[in-house]
Amino acid sequence: MVDFHCHLDLYPDHAGAIARRERDRVFTLTMTTTPKAFPRNKELTDRTTYVRAALGLHPQLVADRARELTLWKDYLPSTRYIGEVGLDAGRQYYRSFDEQKRVFGDILAACAEARDKILSVHSVRCAKVVLDMIDARLPVGTGRVVLHWFTGSASEARRAAEMGCYFSINAAMLRNERSAALVATLPRDRILTETDGPFTDGVSGNDGPADVRPARDGLAKLLGTGREEMDGILTGNLREVLS
Repeated sequence: MVDFHCHLDLYPDHAGAIARRERDRVFTLTMTTTPKAFPRNKELTDRTTYVRAALGLHPQLVADRARELTLWKDYLPSTRYIGEVGLDAGRQYYRSFDEQKRVFGDILAACAEARDKILSVHSVRCAKVVLDMIDARLPVGTGRVVLHWFTGSASEARRAAEMGCYFSINAAMLRNERSAALVATLPRDRILTETDGPFTDGVSGNDGPADVRPARDGLAKLLGTGREEMDGILTGNLREVLS
């Protein structure tokens, strides 16, 4: 199983959530929303086989945390995984959009210079701007981008696929008619699963991470495949992203 975008440090028992993922052998990319959260996440996940911590600076927090970009750059050499980063043009966060673009541009440029980074990217109500920035700042071959909970248009999805982007899909997306229709058009070799837990339902107990199987099962149903075949597709895509 693959959960390419979740937030294990936001569960009441952070270490327990990591231990459960390790026990269940779910390859998990756990996001951080600020650089200050990264060292503890890395410390815990460095002991695991299946869980990796990503270095993030969430666009929704940029208004208050932009100064942490320097710290983000300090930690960059210590990880291959970047997230959660990106842009959010939602009404609540639009006032910081120019600052978000500055921060995201610096993040992309730093990743391009470092090379071989894997980014989980947030793009609420601004898919075109995000893709434009990736195209300009992260040339093909310098990194891999996985678009988290993508809600752009069909033409933007095609453009993203042509740019080499992947898409991480959660169960909530598959319950939305418009979103599911978009997912059905994505290249099968560019899809991964995610939970975005604890921001989605399907939580296993009070302290356990959200279950990624509903996303896998939903994709299998949508694409007309069996669960085992879907597992094979997802595992192959994961290997390609990490290669």
